[in-house]
Amino acid sequence: MALSRADSAGARDVSARLAGASLELVERMPWSSNATFLAAISDDAGEALVIYKPRRGERPLWDFPPGSLCEREMAAFAVSEAMGWAIVPPTVLRDGPLGPGMVQLFIDHDPDDHYLELRDAHADRFREFAAFDAVINNADRKSGHCVKDARGHVWGIDHGVSFHADHKLRTVIWDYAGEPLSAAVTDGLCRLARELEGPVGNRLAGLLAPGEVEAAGARLRRLLDSGSFPLPRGDYPYPWPLV
Repeated sequence: MALSRADSAGARDVSARLAGASLELVERMPWSSNATFLAAISDDAGEALVIYKPRRGERPLWDFPPGSLCEREMAAFAVSEAMGWAIVPPTVLRDGPLGPGMVQLFIDHDPDDHYLELRDAHADRFREFAAFDAVINNADRKSGHCVKDARGHVWGIDHGVSFHADHKLRTVIWDYAGEPLSAAVTDGLCRLARELEGPVGNRLAGLLAPGEVEAAGARLRRLLDSGSFPLPRGDYPYPWPLV
């Protein structure tokens, strides 16, 4: 299932398949801090690979409510779609072999192609990533969380530790810090601002705590008011490991 940023109808169709197709585990993904599985969905349209993260496999964190990471992944998808940037692959919340959790379209990619290798060729794309991460308060944008599919579209994955009400932004994408927002980035942020007053705001209200939704809106307004990408804050604004 190949998708691009312009394929919003296709994303809706894929999301419907993710929600309704049968789901079988293939293997556990290595090096994941939470239980993460490669799985396969199948229906009359065929088969596709997905990532399945059951809620029961989430490792407790001191600063995030237990069992909330799958909802945060879903919230990141909703924000990505509202911006029109197709950063997050189609994502749904549904039941699975190990209980309820997040199911996301698997992006087949070369693991050697990540942010630190892709940034020079995809600078404008990563400006979108930087703005998106600032809004969702992404606490873990590793280089390896940026992947390129066979069509050359760059996706972002692993957004479970996002949307905290307190400042948590930790990312490898600081190359544009202090740079003025481009017209294209500003347009996407303005689209999100409009959507937060309606359907997207309602979706986030069902996924996040009220204070977290309010904080996301406040971060968006600050970004638009400043007209520039945020500067690093705190003692160490980078994730670990970097890749």
